[in-house]
Amino acid sequence: MLDRVREIPKSALILGLAGLLPFIWGAITIYSQGAAEWTMGLVGPRFIGPYVGLAYGTVILSFMSGVLWGFATKAEGGQAATGYALSVLPALWAFFMIGGGPVSAGMNLIAGFVALLVLDYAFWTWGLAPRWWMTLRTILTVGVILSLLPVVL
Repeated sequence: MLDRVREIPKSALILGLAGLLPFIWGAITIYSQGAAEWTMGLVGPRFIGPYVGLAYGTVILSFMSGVLWGFATKAEGGQAATGYALSVLPALWAFFMIGGGPVSAGMNLIAGFVALLVLDYAFWTWGLAPRWWMTLRTILTVGVILSLLPVVL
């Protein structure tokens, strides 16, 4: 596993892991009243508990649609059309399914990230994503899901 992690470009790994910070902070502020109060005093309630994880998760799920769209541009013909169609699904999922309270939104967001990993795998097997892609996406998806679990539990 460590060899596969070493294949990931350092900048992609560092920025990907840094992208987990809002998710992790949201989970921390669910369990730590002190961290939640400090954050509320510093930047306000949007950046604590489920709010930061759900809002940021919605943005990231939509962002990943754009990444998949970029991969689809490397394909041709029917595969390109399929890639473009599949690439918009995470953004549409985020738009239509993230709402209705934190628990249902959190469950739908987790489902969206699991489905995104399936799409990542499809684009990767088609040779449209870099060789190291699934290693990075698996690490990040596990981090996102673990950080969102406190929202739904």
